[in-house]
Amino acid sequence: MSIKQLSVFVENKAGKLKEITDIIASADIDIRAMSIADTKEFGILRVIVNDIDRAKQVLEDDGLVLSVTDVLGIRLEDRPGGLASIMGTLSEIGVNIEYMYAFLTRTENAYLVVRVADAETTGQALEAKGIMLLTDEDIRNM
Repeated sequence: MSIKQLSVFVENKAGKLKEITDIIASADIDIRAMSIADTKEFGILRVIVNDIDRAKQVLEDDGLVLSVTDVLGIRLEDRPGGLASIMGTLSEIGVNIEYMYAFLTRTENAYLVVRVADAETTGQALEAKGIMLLTDEDIRNM
């Protein structure tokens, strides 16, 4: 039910993000979604890619510090109120969102990446309410 996300520690310095994206591109890996949060000294780059194992390997081979996290990939209608509906469902089932970011594809859908404390239980509750979740296979095939 969950999908894998890479969280990469990035020094907050000109050119560091380019280096990381160059490594990913050189390995012929597609970034499907990304988010970066920063402080004065460092940032955390969060990415969803089409080949998580290969991305992890090439980034670690380059000496980067990273982790793999289970997150939920939620499919929602790309229309006014689509996000509000998902937020209502998460609120209804009592889920606290640690962070989230969204992305679009060439379809009528939008996608939301959500980090919660218990992805498995939350995923089951969302699916029980008819909400479509992405799988790692879906990400590979996008």
